[in-house]
Amino acid sequence: MTAFIDRHAPQALSLLRIVAALLLVLHGTSKLFGFPPFMMGPPPPVGSLFWIAGVIETFGGLLVLFGIFTRPAAFILSGEMAVGYWMIHATKGPFPSNNGGDAPILFCFVFLLIAAAGPGPWSIDASRTPRAEDDPRLGER
Repeated sequence: MTAFIDRHAPQALSLLRIVAALLLVLHGTSKLFGFPPFMMGPPPPVGSLFWIAGVIETFGGLLVLFGIFTRPAAFILSGEMAVGYWMIHATKGPFPSNNGGDAPILFCFVFLLIAAAGPGPWSIDASRTPRAEDDPRLGER
């Protein structure tokens, strides 16, 4: 079982990146365009913090979804989720299960993992980066 898991860990990382980014893009488009419908009502005013969060989530999420500039985009998204948690959710109480902060905390750490580990093999970044077995000058990693 361990050999199977080890062999497919890179693909699992790609799946985590794709699913997390897709979910975040939906959060962003909800804020910016009201689709999918969001509980908070009409889209926020252009230039507001909530609008800026929607822009970061939508466009940063798309970069991570397709695996383009994945590490810097994921790092920015991780920070945006941390800021969102502390500015919005933590002010409503200390427990994430009660203040609605479960998702931002998970997004924060998932995107931090992606920033550290990279996009996985199913990404545009991976297709543009030479692998050690393809280029002997790179040696072992």
